[in-house]
Amino acid sequence: MSGHSKWATIKRKKGKLDAQRGKMFSKLIKEITVAAREGGGDPEGNPRLRTAVLAAKAANMPQDNIKRAVQKGTGELPGTAYEEGNYEGYGPGGVAILVQVLTDNKNRTVAEVRHIFTKNAGSMGEAGCVGWMFEKKGYITVDLDKADEEQLMELAIDAGAADFSSDGGIYEIYTEYADLEKVRAALESKGMEMITAEITMIPQSTVKLEGKQAEQMIRLFEMLEEHDDVQRTYANFDIDEKILEELTG
Repeated sequence: MSGHSKWATIKRKKGKLDAQRGKMFSKLIKEITVAAREGGGDPEGNPRLRTAVLAAKAANMPQDNIKRAVQKGTGELPGTAYEEGNYEGYGPGGVAILVQVLTDNKNRTVAEVRHIFTKNAGSMGEAGCVGWMFEKKGYITVDLDKADEEQLMELAIDAGAADFSSDGGIYEIYTEYADLEKVRAALESKGMEMITAEITMIPQSTVKLEGKQAEQMIRLFEMLEEHDDVQRTYANFDIDEKILEELTG
């Protein structure tokens, strides 16, 4: 399990993601709006929108909120025009970091993201400086208590999953980018309850952090993820699970 996935799992177990539900809804609404603007308001013909709507439903977002976000994207309702942006940089110990944003003011956002990096022993880099270290994959997680391992693994592999593992209280299923929807649909057809089904960026290698660098990295990562314009943050840190448990409070 990559560092940021392990970190997210620990926060979920502690209920911290539920405490941030309002901010999570805001980010999901942005994603739905942009997905509908770029590819149309029909989830069946728009894979990005379908994935965003599924994520919103997994977070228990009310259907009316989802519908309004789609309508803002298609122009049926007035809404803010968001731009997509990708920033790259380095964290403590040379950790590679990718930051994906949706913003209505790129100049403001890049300045604020740069400040977060420098404040936490990191630095912004040029476009492409670390992106090559990550590979786009489909990522599905299922609670250990919600499925039989052998049955889930067989179903996922038969549907085209590339990798399957269990770690940190969850089953992790990785797919090729183009196969995510096929595998997700196969699990859903068998009544499998998924925690997440999303596109993610998987690092080719990781950087082991301990002590002060681990503390700085988690602080940097949390500040990035808490920023209103940041949709997703990926990093290739590897921090011992016990240390992560302590650092997430």
